[in-house]
Amino acid sequence: MLIRVLVVDDFAPFRTFIASTLQKLPELQIISEVSDGLEAVQKAQELQPDLILLDVGLPKLNGIDAARRIKKVSPTSRILFMSQDSSADVVREALNLGAQGYVVKSDAGSELLSAVNAVLRGERFVSSGVVGQDFAGASVTRALEGVRPNRVSAPASRQNMKTAHRHEVGFYSTDRSLLDDLTQFIGAALKAGNAAIVVATESHRDSLLSRLQAHGVDIPTAIEQGRYIALDAAHTLSLVIFDGMPDPVRFFKLLRALIGTVAEAAQGKHPRVVACGECAPFLLAQGKLEAAIQVEKLWDEVSKIHDLDTLCVYSLASFHDELGSHIVQRICADHSAVYAR
Repeated sequence: MLIRVLVVDDFAPFRTFIASTLQKLPELQIISEVSDGLEAVQKAQELQPDLILLDVGLPKLNGIDAARRIKKVSPTSRILFMSQDSSADVVREALNLGAQGYVVKSDAGSELLSAVNAVLRGERFVSSGVVGQDFAGASVTRALEGVRPNRVSAPASRQNMKTAHRHEVGFYSTDRSLLDDLTQFIGAALKAGNAAIVVATESHRDSLLSRLQAHGVDIPTAIEQGRYIALDAAHTLSLVIFDGMPDPVRFFKLLRALIGTVAEAAQGKHPRVVACGECAPFLLAQGKLEAAIQVEKLWDEVSKIHDLDTLCVYSLASFHDELGSHIVQRICADHSAVYAR
C-alpha cells in the first residue's frame, strides 16, 4: 500500500534532497510539494496525506501554527517536523502539538529515513542532536544504519571500509559554509593518509589552504608527498573543453593521470582518493548549463571507474526562480547524495 506524503519546505534544494531520499522507500509517494504554511494547510485539507514532512521556519504561516490547523483539517495525517532549530523548547512545543517526530536538518542526511520509518511504525522520533532532553516520555529512535551520512567528513570513516564510490553535491548559501565543508572533507582524507585533488577557483584554493593548516593538516608535507594537488578550475577546463563542451577523451585522460599520481602517494591502510571540484559550478556561473551537466556526468563516470569519492560545491546565488529549481534537479540527478547549507 502506498503511503502518500506531503512535503512542506520553502528551500527548493532541500525539497529536492527530501525527494531523492524518499525514493529509497518505494512505498512512499510524494503527492505534493509546497513552500509556505498556508498552502500546507490547504493541501493537507484537500489531499488528506498519510504523512507530512513539515518545516518550522515557513513564510506566511510558520510550521508550528500550520501544524495546529492541519491537526483540525486532516486529523489522521502524521506530522514529522524538520528544522534548523535544535532548541529543546521548540522541539517540545512541536511534539506537544501531536507531531510524531522532529528531525534537525543538519542531521537529515543520516536520520531522515529512520525518522520516517519510526513515525510510520507509530513510534516517536527525535534527532540525536537534541536527545537527552525530557520530551514528555517520547521514545527516541536512533538512526544507526542504512543511510548516507549528511556530514561531508564521511570519507574519514570509510578508510577501513570497502564501499562503492560516492559523487555528492552541496548547495551553499555562504562561502563560509562551503569552505567549512570542503575543509572537513579534504582534511579528514589527508589526516587519514589518503590523497586529495582540489579543482577550484583561486580564492577558494587559497582559503582552503589556510583553513586546512589551521585544521591541523600538514599541507607542505602532503604536497611534497604528492597526496595533495590543487588546480585552477578555469585552467583545468581549458584543457578539456572543445567547441564549448567538455571532450570525454581529453577529460578522462587528464583525470586518469591526476588520479594515478595521487593514488600512488596515498598512505592509508586502505588508501583512497577524494576530490572536490568547481568545474561544473564555474561553467554554470557563465551560463553554460549543458556543459556543466556534461561535466557532472563525466565526473560520475570517472568516480565509478576509479572508485573515487567526489564532492561538488555550488553557490546558491547561481540559482533563481523556477528555472533555478529545474537546474538543481538536473544537477542532483547525477549525484549520490545532496546537501544544502
